[in-house]
Amino acid sequence: MSIELFLLIGSILLFISLLVGKTGSRFGVPTLLLFLFIGMLAGSEGLGIEFDSPEVAQAIGVVALNIILFSGGLDTRYAEVRPVMAKGLLLATVGVLLMAAVTGLFIYWLTNSLVHTLSFTLVESFLLASVMSSTDSASVFGILRSRNMSLKENLRPLLELESGSNDPMAYMLTIVLIQFAQTPEISGWEVALKFQQQFVLGAVAGWFVGKYSVKLINRINLANDALYSVLLLTVMFFIFGFAAFIGGNGYLAVYIGGLMIGNQRFVQKRSSLKFFDGLTWLFQIIMFLALGLLVNPSELWPVAGISVAIALFMMLVSRPVSVFACLAPFRRMSFNSRIFTSWVGLRGAVPIIFATYPWVDGVPHAKMIFNIVFVITVLSLVIQGTSIPAVAKWLHLSLPAKETHKLKEFDIEFSDEIKSAMTEIMIESSMLANGDTLIDISLPDKALVVMVKRGENYFVPRGNTHLEPGDSILIITDNEETIKETYLRLGVGDKKGS
Repeated sequence: MSIELFLLIGSILLFISLLVGKTGSRFGVPTLLLFLFIGMLAGSEGLGIEFDSPEVAQAIGVVALNIILFSGGLDTRYAEVRPVMAKGLLLATVGVLLMAAVTGLFIYWLTNSLVHTLSFTLVESFLLASVMSSTDSASVFGILRSRNMSLKENLRPLLELESGSNDPMAYMLTIVLIQFAQTPEISGWEVALKFQQQFVLGAVAGWFVGKYSVKLINRINLANDALYSVLLLTVMFFIFGFAAFIGGNGYLAVYIGGLMIGNQRFVQKRSSLKFFDGLTWLFQIIMFLALGLLVNPSELWPVAGISVAIALFMMLVSRPVSVFACLAPFRRMSFNSRIFTSWVGLRGAVPIIFATYPWVDGVPHAKMIFNIVFVITVLSLVIQGTSIPAVAKWLHLSLPAKETHKLKEFDIEFSDEIKSAMTEIMIESSMLANGDTLIDISLPDKALVVMVKRGENYFVPRGNTHLEPGDSILIITDNEETIKETYLRLGVGDKKGS
């Protein structure tokens, strides 16, 4: 395939993904699941696009996972995760180990007692379980943030912290079990030391580089402001590569590095965060499309039965067991919150990416493991992903979504450090009943009109500025409560003007 044709087909698939994702989100279907299906439809057994390289898919996944974890760290506030830090870290480490252990024993029993068409060894059973042992950060972030979900008991930061930090444990389990499958004589002490080394060095690399890279960003004084986003991307790749070079876990380092950087002030911070938001979505789409292209639908049917059994066991048994065990010390956490945390054990692209490692390394039954993981991921996104808002409501854990005031006519945003709020309102004739000057408009004392748009022209108003129906005004206030009062006084009601 020529590069021109490749770019043409790639752009069409991306555009279709964006349209389908926008439509699917309205009906509660996880957007990432639709990207997988588009890849499958475009593949060799669909439209005929040939893609059979797990190595390329793995490389795409590594880059995408770096960006997803780093972006997740950048968007996470210390104040939000501090109250749930202990819970999140337990779920991300001990929870993953328990999940892999319980699921692995079930897979071994299932394939050696009930299923006669397939038989996994104990090591292969634990390998399959380890690949699927972490919750997927792309799926959790995508579903919780795209639906702007607000949850009681700090559940949202807990779930995001867990999904953002538990991939390293699953990755290390996967790599160690691949080594066991290929060289059974490896000792348990070697494994334990490897785990310790990966965690400690990964955490130190992420903390150190993340902390001191902000000083570099603030002092380097680049001529073009757009290059600061590129510099931040460079820092991200350096953190991953440096951590791996010194023997640490790169994924853990990238997440901690993003957390360190995102909670400090640096030049062009808001534009850089927006850059990473867009980049995250782009690579999520590319990653899910590539994984969808890699799978052959006809190969999924022979493993459908065992995949359904494992998926249901994970949803109803091993995930709840691991969650309840890890959260047992936290007595103030309600039973409903534990149930909900158990249910948000979403599988996604990460398990599928990890499933390419045994495939690339030539582990026995590796392709079958990949297909099983793919089916389980689809089932998880369909069953759990679509039901998360309903389950939260059923367990009485959902809160009213926070109001967002998106500006359409004024391309202006505040820094996170500025606590003021702003909105825009279109002037209607009813608002001018007491006079058509700005001073005649009934606004709260703490609301200030800073700009007016009339047609294609923008100008700063004064008290005697005449307003006309159809004008858009930009209002800055101290807080959201003042915005609500402004709406009430102007009779905006449910239209929200912004």
